[in-house]
Amino acid sequence: MRAGEHLMLMEEIIALEERHTSGLNVKRPIALVRGQGAMVWDADGRAYLDCMTGHGVATLGHCHPEVTAAIQTQAATLVACSEAVYNDQRAALMEELTHHTPGDLKRVFLCNSGAESIEAAIKFARFFTGRTEVVAAMRGFHGRTLGALSATWNAKYRDPFLPLVPGFRHVPFNNLAAMEDALTDQTAAVIIEVIQGEGGVHPADPAYLEGLRALCTERGVLLIVDEVQTGMGRTGRWFACEHFGVLPDMLCLGKALGGGVPMGAVIWREALGKLPAGIHGSTFGGNPLACAASRAVVHVMERDDLPGRAARLGAKLLADLRAIRSPLIREVRGRGLMVGVELRRRATQVLRALMERGVLAMPAGSTVVRLLPPLVIAEEQLDQVVQAMAQALADVMDTRGEAAREEEE
Repeated sequence: MRAGEHLMLMEEIIALEERHTSGLNVKRPIALVRGQGAMVWDADGRAYLDCMTGHGVATLGHCHPEVTAAIQTQAATLVACSEAVYNDQRAALMEELTHHTPGDLKRVFLCNSGAESIEAAIKFARFFTGRTEVVAAMRGFHGRTLGALSATWNAKYRDPFLPLVPGFRHVPFNNLAAMEDALTDQTAAVIIEVIQGEGGVHPADPAYLEGLRALCTERGVLLIVDEVQTGMGRTGRWFACEHFGVLPDMLCLGKALGGGVPMGAVIWREALGKLPAGIHGSTFGGNPLACAASRAVVHVMERDDLPGRAARLGAKLLADLRAIRSPLIREVRGRGLMVGVELRRRATQVLRALMERGVLAMPAGSTVVRLLPPLVIAEEQLDQVVQAMAQALADVMDTRGEAAREEEE
């Protein structure tokens, strides 16, 4: 805050942002101004348990002391440094991150977001194979930039921008026969989420992924696994593909990688080799500030075994949510601290009721409440989330009455 400025009231913040906002986002009527751990506060001082975490970005919670210290130190040392020269933070991050990637996933391109990592992976797959086509899954979400959007399935994101990049097709998720039929001698890559996020928190069938890996190998097609949301410990392993024993040819990361600082990465198998200079690039990719933040994330995850913690807490969260007796719940599914509660109605009213109860969550499609709490959330705080969910569901049932019960049937 500049000298002489006053703390802005909630109404002032909302009015000022509305005056200039693009309109691209449906905003909730609160203005968040501070965060610590799993908690955030609005401009009126009300606290919320954050199970949105910036769409899974704040995996270590807000203002983690080690991430904050790394950013502060690096900001006073060197912020900008392109990949035209070498850099200590970039080199160390690549080494430390690939220590945890499975198999020979050792070559790294650093960028600024998950969508950028998808764009890069599509280009790299075309270069490595000399082919142009890409097959993706229905309900899959891979980003909103033009190439990533072409791999994304939902028509509401795609239709306003048609025609998209040619050569993309979509087949049903978990259907190996459909995937086999879709592959041609011009297919460069299959891109898939092993747990679909935006598509409703749907895990892949293990036999499907095993068969898909074998099929891609047989056909000379590269397997790109999109772990923008599932990566970095979210599902109870460093990378969700490890649950299934599947080694991708390329791994795409984003969201949690920078601990809140914009960051993305494509990591590919050593067997594919290095790329020629100049065929792709990123002005800000691999900058020292983001790399220092990401190194802090990796260090804390290692030291505190946050993937293991996510697995333990996630198992309890799933069990507790499944124990809620509500006619509105159709299914609870997920892995680790990536959980979806599918409802028998649209999720909007339940999300609103959760916010009124002090919990921020997000949708995953129209009928799923998605929970992405930070991996450092306390067990007692997760108990509060479960209690708030039960109360929110009861609140919605009370407002709908018996007619609503009949409607859901």
